[in-house]
Amino acid sequence: MDRTVRTVEDVLALLDGLFASESEAGRLATGDGKDFWDRFYTDRSRPVPFFVSKPDEHLAAYLDQGLIAPGRALDLGSGPGRNALYLASHGFEVDAVDLSPVAVAWGEDRAREAGVDVRFLCGDAFALPAAELSGPYDLVVDSGCFHHLPPHRRVSYLALLDRALAPGGHLALTSFVAGEAGMGSELTDADLYRERELQGGLAYTPESLRWIFSDLVEVELRRMREEPPESALFGVTFLWTALFRRGAAASGDVHPVHDRA
Repeated sequence: MDRTVRTVEDVLALLDGLFASESEAGRLATGDGKDFWDRFYTDRSRPVPFFVSKPDEHLAAYLDQGLIAPGRALDLGSGPGRNALYLASHGFEVDAVDLSPVAVAWGEDRAREAGVDVRFLCGDAFALPAAELSGPYDLVVDSGCFHHLPPHRRVSYLALLDRALAPGGHLALTSFVAGEAGMGSELTDADLYRERELQGGLAYTPESLRWIFSDLVEVELRRMREEPPESALFGVTFLWTALFRRGAAASGDVHPVHDRA
């Protein structure tokens, strides 16, 4: 008889185990993920919308509007690095981390082809030592990592932001929109544990995102804008885009913009 729980991390690891992998149960459970994501990224020719080497439209908009400026950036769940490459080409010093070595290898290939310098890291961002994620970062970019996490890993996510995001730094986030058919589970947190699957990712409302990231200052939260295939930017309307700022100045310096569409 094993007693395996002594620390908070032991509890989180125990809860991780409730979500069976696809190979074990025939279900889509992306929170526990390297094997799933390795298979997902193996065929680079698949017609997956975000396989294109284009940055998110809101990220480009933040730069154009002067809401963010070049500095140190961390791309969480970077996949093959489309946002990381964009930031590096615009003067950022970029670390990009992903669970999947297949995705990281693709990102490294893209960086070489583009002639930009991105430091790719392969592993669980919550488990990598501080020496590897050597913040503080002026910008943390998350285009699809957060909504693939089981609820208990929000604790790890917020702890990572707390230690890695510089005072005055920004979090640029995307997540599935609640109410969009097939684009994110709307089960309650409790029901996710009863079902023991993440159903391809979790949908969020603006209110839930504001509550989860309430220790940060909201700069903007809106639906991502649709971009046509010929655009140099990536944009689909089933995602929220949000920019949050870690406080470092008087609250009056930031003027939030709510749910612009």
